[in-house]
Amino acid sequence: MSDAAAAQPASSEPSSLYQHGRSNVVRLAVVQALAGANSVVVFATGAIVGHTLAPTPALATLPITIFVVGMAACTLPSGAIAQRYGRRAAFLAGTVCGVLVGLLAALAVVIGSFWLFCAATFFGGAYAAVVLSFRFAAADCVPADKRPRALSLVMAGGVFAGVIGPQLVTHTMYLWMPYMFAATFLAQAGVAALSALILAGIRLPKPTAAERAGGRPLGLIARQPRFIVAVACGVVSYLLMNFLMTAAPLAMQLCGLSQESANLGLQWHVIAMYAPSFFTGSLITRYGATTIVVTGLALIGASAVVGLTGVEVTQFWVTLVLLGLGWNFGFIGASAMVLECHRPEEKTRVQSLNDFVVFGTMAFGSLLSGGLLTAYGWSTVLWLSFVPLTLAFIAIAVSRSFSPARG
Repeated sequence: MSDAAAAQPASSEPSSLYQHGRSNVVRLAVVQALAGANSVVVFATGAIVGHTLAPTPALATLPITIFVVGMAACTLPSGAIAQRYGRRAAFLAGTVCGVLVGLLAALAVVIGSFWLFCAATFFGGAYAAVVLSFRFAAADCVPADKRPRALSLVMAGGVFAGVIGPQLVTHTMYLWMPYMFAATFLAQAGVAALSALILAGIRLPKPTAAERAGGRPLGLIARQPRFIVAVACGVVSYLLMNFLMTAAPLAMQLCGLSQESANLGLQWHVIAMYAPSFFTGSLITRYGATTIVVTGLALIGASAVVGLTGVEVTQFWVTLVLLGLGWNFGFIGASAMVLECHRPEEKTRVQSLNDFVVFGTMAFGSLLSGGLLTAYGWSTVLWLSFVPLTLAFIAIAVSRSFSPARG
């Protein structure tokens, strides 16, 4: 049996396993929209607040780096909770972190504590890690032939996050002056609490004895060429999205552009990240995950090219939109490749390992972007993005040379 075949459920599985599939996917999509606003708020404000509170400008993006560290650090514990107690328990634990990030960040702004703000963003990263596991939970809710579509439809909930997050910032950032953004973080905590109420009604099957046992050793699974390429493409897609998006709001501010224009740019960036999800799953089914990933990486490269043409509002906005589109194709395509690499009883461990590697690598990118931006400028940040892109294309080419028939 091939790895791809092993990843599919047996045909004898009872249909009752998926009886709540549609309801679960809808709930996950709604909470993706609400909880996704957490990440948007942090990315829209993190570098600005960091620049204001940090002891040195080079640390301006450290809060966002800590956010990514929180994502990486909490993927494996979240997977362990899901493996033992079920995904619903992991989801509710994540929403507790979502409430904490809002409350702690508001307090940090009021008392002027940079390090408390960093601690707050760590909980924000933990929340984001759980939210991103929704895509795999959606795939569990439906038969194998519908998994790419379920995965992408849940990610499509992020379209509304792209509206909710920036608008939340725009309409609340001046409500508690002189503590800019304090009211924003309190509002974000309220949105996280609402997400918990919706997730409380989700119905997912309890882990089986085989799932708790875990299946094959992770080392054996991780050595599969398909898994290595999937992780590499997921890393590059998310790394570069984070690398450029982290620096963009601060770069716009340093170029004399308004915070409102940065908020609007991020809004369209996040919409571009998630809007294609309505059809990304269908494209993967038709053309194969690798083709979609290659398209995504090419769009990320195009975003950097546009950014190098100038520093007007238009260039920043087009850069952010292309970056969002590229991330969607690259990351969802890579996630679909991961689904081909594990058996049902191995899913939570393998998916958590994938996310751990992706988010762990992102942490270096987000920290590096702040220092590079302040020391060398926006153009240097853009030029450096071509290095991991080239490595990803090489990995795909090598993989396809060994397996020309794979999509």
